[in-house]
Amino acid sequence: MPLIALGINHRTAPVDIRERVAFPSERLDEALRALVELPEVQEAAILSTCNRTELYCGLEGEDNSALIGWLCSYHHLRPEDLQPYLYIYPDEAAVRHMFRVAAGLDSMVLGEPQILGQMKTAYQSAVDAGTLTAQLGKLFQHTFTVAKQIRTDTAIGASPVSVAFAAVSLARQIFGDLSKQTALLIGAGETIELAARHLADHKLGRMIVANRTVERAHALAAEFNGYAIALSEMPTHLAEADIVISSTASQLPILGKGTVERALKKRKHRPIFMVDIAVPRDIEAEVAQLDDIYLYTVDDLKEVIQENLKSRQEAATQAEEIIDVQCAHFLGWLRSLDAVSSIRDFRAQADATRDDVLDKARQLLAQGRDAEQVIQFLAHTLTNKLIHTPSANLRQAGYEGRADLIQAARELLGLPKRDT
Repeated sequence: MPLIALGINHRTAPVDIRERVAFPSERLDEALRALVELPEVQEAAILSTCNRTELYCGLEGEDNSALIGWLCSYHHLRPEDLQPYLYIYPDEAAVRHMFRVAAGLDSMVLGEPQILGQMKTAYQSAVDAGTLTAQLGKLFQHTFTVAKQIRTDTAIGASPVSVAFAAVSLARQIFGDLSKQTALLIGAGETIELAARHLADHKLGRMIVANRTVERAHALAAEFNGYAIALSEMPTHLAEADIVISSTASQLPILGKGTVERALKKRKHRPIFMVDIAVPRDIEAEVAQLDDIYLYTVDDLKEVIQENLKSRQEAATQAEEIIDVQCAHFLGWLRSLDAVSSIRDFRAQADATRDDVLDKARQLLAQGRDAEQVIQFLAHTLTNKLIHTPSANLRQAGYEGRADLIQAARELLGLPKRDT
């Protein structure tokens, strides 16, 4: 059964196209069931994120036009509007693509870990919808194994390459376990949301979100079981924070040296780790002069990110080598499926022969024949019957000069090699 990966991503399509082709999670089950209703589609899974939408399918034949037509029809798009942005990977290329996606090698941020979780969600959705069978299900399981191996055996995910991730990684270096720490996030934009996600992934103890628009702060805080406050309330809560990450659009600093000094006194000079991602800066530069304050700016993080990106690129080369090996392993398993029916038929034939000879042996025993003679009869007759057809075919192959068939038979039967 041919495999195919078909989709669009951040490299091939602008955001307005990606938005139109996205599958909302609440409609994914319906979409999967509709997809496998196509006569050409035997099994399917859908991966849909902000950066990509991909269909992974096992097809009845080689024609993928029905798949493209379905995707366009489902999202009310004309094929000519979508096709310039599509990529299609068949068979081996589809396997390699899935491995690369799961490992973060095809991501906007090289090596980012979120995509593996998203792919696992896509797999579970397909399992729940009943749209996976053995072949594609096995590919997903192998994909997860490959991604785990790449994470374990390379440094692809060891170094932060986004500002938010770098900020949280630095916090972990300072505090280690974050489960007893409180973080104050100032702002509610994309960078702060990403920082909140990374903090939550590392089991942060408590989160406070401060924003000029309190409703937006509430929305973000609620997603991570946090507490929302207005910017005007920030001085009151600053002393609670072990970690401060700020990224607003303010043209003037919103956190001054005096406010931080008062917070430190309340904390009895327990240290505060601060990251000012904003440009212009949210935190007065003089704050860095205070004892027990570790203040980093976006420029400090960029140096870390650039150095770490080089490290990830080196790791990506190692990851591609792992993918080459694992791709060959999976394709070998896939090819082995072609032999399954032959193995089943051969085993059934052998079982039938065994049962026939065993029945005759039992009849001989019932007639009172000597047990040793019956055992000899059973062994001799069963051996002759099992080797008769292969022997006859090998003899015929020799008569016809089929040296290739004779050599293949020796390999198949596990016979020692002979000089020709």
